Amino acid sequence: MVAIEFRQDQLEVVVSSDRKTMGSRAAKEVGALIKTLLASRQTINMMFAAAPSQSEFLDELLHMEGIDWSRINGFHLDEYVGLEPGRTERFEHFLRTNVFERASFKNVYYIDAAELHGEGVVERYSKLLREHPIDIACIGIGENGHIAFNDPPVADFADTHNFKVVELDDKCRTQQVNDGCFPHFDAVPTHAYTVTVPGIMSAQYIACIVPSKNKSEAVKNTLLGPIDTSCPASVLRTHQRATLYLDRDAASLVLDADHL
Repeated sequence: MVAIEFRQDQLEVVVSSDRKTMGSRAAKEVGALIKTLLASRQTINMMFAAAPSQSEFLDELLHMEGIDWSRINGFHLDEYVGLEPGRTERFEHFLRTNVFERASFKNVYYIDAAELHGEGVVERYSKLLREHPIDIACIGIGENGHIAFNDPPVADFADTHNFKVVELDDKCRTQQVNDGCFPHFDAVPTHAYTVTVPGIMSAQYIACIVPSKNKSEAVKNTLLGPIDTSCPASVLRTHQRATLYLDRDAASLVLDADHL
């Protein structure tokens, strides 16, 4: 299958035949963008989502030649509230293992700080994001249409904060079980820290990587539904430098089967 490319409002959409091809396409384009930015900048800031959906993309990106990771500051999008340090379910663990320990980043800014809790964490990370405007945000979309942990009940397109604590909705918590991150629903934390919708949208570039059939309804709502908080990811259609990378399964409700 030749990639299908189209624009929905301001959002560029690329549909690949499978998730490996999708990840490869996204990695090549993000890698080229990194090199372009570093050609005129001493340092850039990147933000990464922690999810199995990102694995193919991250593997390819981190193996690309010619990227000077020592000039890149790394951030992550969200983290559970209340999970003890060292727990493998923490997004910090995923990113440390799959991204930040596999390349020599200039700095890595994790959400949690051992000496801070609650509002202290929020104040610290909000300040870091103001001091280091994000150049490239690499994100996904949840089964409920969330970006980061901005679930439909709490997403706010006009949020005055760039980072906050939110309550997770049931569909979001169920997805964490379905993804194999937790053994059962009650084991999933009820609250999380998250970069807000305006915090994500402030990134100069956004690469949104979304594979698999279980995301097809969210992708349909993102691209064909109203731009509102019933599907927070729909806001990506208003960003002038965002690209949505899909595999055939994720795009199955959007494109006619004859074209896939």
